[in-house]
Amino acid sequence: MKTILLLSCLLYASLTWGQAAVSAMNGQPQPLHQTSHPEHASQASMSREQSLLGGSYTSAQGERPLWEVAPPSQSTPLGDLARTLKKQHETAKKATFIREN
Repeated sequence: MKTILLLSCLLYASLTWGQAAVSAMNGQPQPLHQTSHPEHASQASMSREQSLLGGSYTSAQGERPLWEVAPPSQSTPLGDLARTLKKQHETAKKATFIREN
C-alpha cells in the first residue's frame, strides 16, 4: 500500500513539473475563441417559429390543481417517529460477544 502511495506521489509530482515547464516556455496569455453560430445569432427579420424539441410535442391549455392529481400526504410528527425509533432500539437484538483489543 505504501509503495502504491509513493509511486502515485512521484507520478503527480512529475506531472506538476511538466505543467510548470510548459507555462515557463510561453508566458503569453492564450485567449479562448468560442465558435460562433451565425444562423441563430445574426440579426434578421422575424421568421417562422422553430421547434427546439426536434420531435413531436403536444401540450394542453390550463393547469390542474395539485389536490385533483396527487393524494393528500399523511405526515407523522417527528416526536412520534423519535419515540418509535427509541422503542425499536431498546428491543433490538444486542451483540453477545464484545471484542476488545
